[in-house]
Amino acid sequence: MRMKNIALIAALLPLAACNMPGGGKSGVTLAKDGVTDAMIAAAETGEWLSYGKGYDEQRYSKLAQINDQTVGKLGLAWYSDLDTARGQEATPLMHDGVLYTSTAWSKVLAFDAKTGKKLWAYDPKVPRDTLVRACCDAVNRGVALYGDKVYVGTLDGRLVALDQKTGKEVWSRVVVPDQKNYSITGAPRIVKGMVVIGSGGAEYNARGYVSAYDAQTGKTVWTFHTVPGNPADGFDKEGVNAKAMQAAAKTWGNSNWWKYGGGGTVWDSIVYDPDLNMVYFGTGNAEPWNPGANGRDGDSLYTSSIVAVNADTGKYQWHYQETPEDRWDFDSDAPITVATLNIDGQERRVLMHAPKNGFFYVIDAKTGKLISAKGFVPQNWTTGIDPETGSAKIAPDAKYEKTGKPFIGVPGAGGAHSWQPMSFSPKTGYVYIPVNNAAFPYAPAQDWKPSDIGFQTAQDSALVAMPANKSAREAAAKATTGTLLAWDPVKQAPAWKVEQVGPWNGGTLATAGNLVFQGNAAGDFVAYTADTGKKLWSFPSQTGIIAAPMTYSIDGQQYVAIMVGWGGVWDIATGVLADKSGGERNISRLLVFKLGADGKLPAPPPEAKRVLDPPPSTGTPEQIARGAQLYGRYCSVCHGDAAVAGGLNPDLRHSGAIGSLDVMKAIVIDGQLHENGMVSFKSALNEKDVDDIRLYVIKRANEDKALGDK
Repeated sequence: MRMKNIALIAALLPLAACNMPGGGKSGVTLAKDGVTDAMIAAAETGEWLSYGKGYDEQRYSKLAQINDQTVGKLGLAWYSDLDTARGQEATPLMHDGVLYTSTAWSKVLAFDAKTGKKLWAYDPKVPRDTLVRACCDAVNRGVALYGDKVYVGTLDGRLVALDQKTGKEVWSRVVVPDQKNYSITGAPRIVKGMVVIGSGGAEYNARGYVSAYDAQTGKTVWTFHTVPGNPADGFDKEGVNAKAMQAAAKTWGNSNWWKYGGGGTVWDSIVYDPDLNMVYFGTGNAEPWNPGANGRDGDSLYTSSIVAVNADTGKYQWHYQETPEDRWDFDSDAPITVATLNIDGQERRVLMHAPKNGFFYVIDAKTGKLISAKGFVPQNWTTGIDPETGSAKIAPDAKYEKTGKPFIGVPGAGGAHSWQPMSFSPKTGYVYIPVNNAAFPYAPAQDWKPSDIGFQTAQDSALVAMPANKSAREAAAKATTGTLLAWDPVKQAPAWKVEQVGPWNGGTLATAGNLVFQGNAAGDFVAYTADTGKKLWSFPSQTGIIAAPMTYSIDGQQYVAIMVGWGGVWDIATGVLADKSGGERNISRLLVFKLGADGKLPAPPPEAKRVLDPPPSTGTPEQIARGAQLYGRYCSVCHGDAAVAGGLNPDLRHSGAIGSLDVMKAIVIDGQLHENGMVSFKSALNEKDVDDIRLYVIKRANEDKALGDK
């Protein structure tokens, strides 16, 4: 495998920027001091300057002081407790001896990377009721560094620039089209003096996009929409991408998709390739999931795709759609890795991608042509991928809106691989993927109508909710596992694997010390040999880990850092399966390790004991059935499938509120707990609706009590 000529790239970057179309009329100014483009491109030092370390997002470090011979001496150097008890998904960055990280609720912290002394903290004061439009917890995946600034995207849709030394706000602007359907959870990326970021919202009425903003001023430089607008309005306003939007509009049938936004949100997976001057990004699912709800017919471009645009202008270059007609939430927002691989005796610049749909793709970086694709988990949504066209062949049974029958999808909506970053080691040639082995039931909602609040997926969640049946639950739990998979992208075959108790384990880090680090949902931070997968070391974190680790070096000492704290969509929405790994408890911290350290964590506080003691079930079958439908549509995404919550949000079966319609009405309709994130649903629900939901939850609580649940 050929390594990039780092010095040449670093030298050419400023020249490429000077040759921007229009002679630099965009006004974008490259950083000359602090963190520069050349520094991010090199990614060779003991620093960690970008989300995936360098522009290629390989998450590979050449540091080798901590290696397969010394890792047994790794110990806790320092830690910091966090004040946000939600899922922690960020990868910290380190520059000039300072460690920067974001936490849940889009807060930003800076620490002395050697001692752990907190230098400053920034709170964007995100309104807690923003949770109603944030699909999957109040998470944030990280910050960006450029020049003398730190950049963070906030959950409520702002892009904020902070002074690196003080944490003081330099500028802030709302960058989402509205603060009703959009949110930001992803880490910004730096591209030639610009901050590039998209948004979440493909379960709401959002139209996907990715935009580049001047790093000095926040001014928009370019925008690429991933879904076309209303054809009746024409496409001229799309500028350089008018033809791309016109072509995409032909793939949506007569669905009036623009009324629903369309989806395709870019909530993660943004990569810059200075070799080709392209920005690559993954796009989210089409909206609503169920194509039958609005007559969606066709591939629905550019959803569930990888798209390449010119870095200077945002002009469309190519796309590769990984999941045409996406009706399973198989978005392509999983991280993308750029590398040069020797394939059939030829060195090729490629993108490597393992999205939610279960296939590992190797794609030509310049043209977008498929080189190879192979399933890295079992799957049943397609009968295969045509090697000539690169198009997936959809299995007839998977089109549940046409069959009218429930479909158990493998993989499920959580994805065979989701946002948790994979890493690539040029030393071994392997990609290290955190794999989820989990199915998901889909069923088309009948007579579905859109609403202005809650998920807009057009699924009948009540029909496919987990039954109050021990054998069914045990079978589902047995089939739901996780894997750390070392994948050979050239052979398109597994090299080794480590089976894990459950899914939703953390991202990975590969190092030149023949190590792969990963935290898992069961609460252990583990080091394995990169070549064979042998477990060498572990540390009990006291909480589930979903974030990816990073490493850095100061004064000749190598450190490994990781954010810990259980949460995210798996904990929130999967009901009885949320604690499959035993990691549903959240104790949020930043942990930092080095050789020879012997730090200890304090004993965790005792867990509160819960006993199911619901009022008697008095609802009629009709009320309970109706309540199940309403709960499935409006409540399950936060309070769990079949009214069984994970560890973060309230479990309504245990709530005293279900004993009183007046109390439930005050919360659900009057919004008395909106400051805690529980907004009013009065635009969608009336008093009878609330009572039927209440009676359904009481029924479920009594069923689970009879099963011996607590």
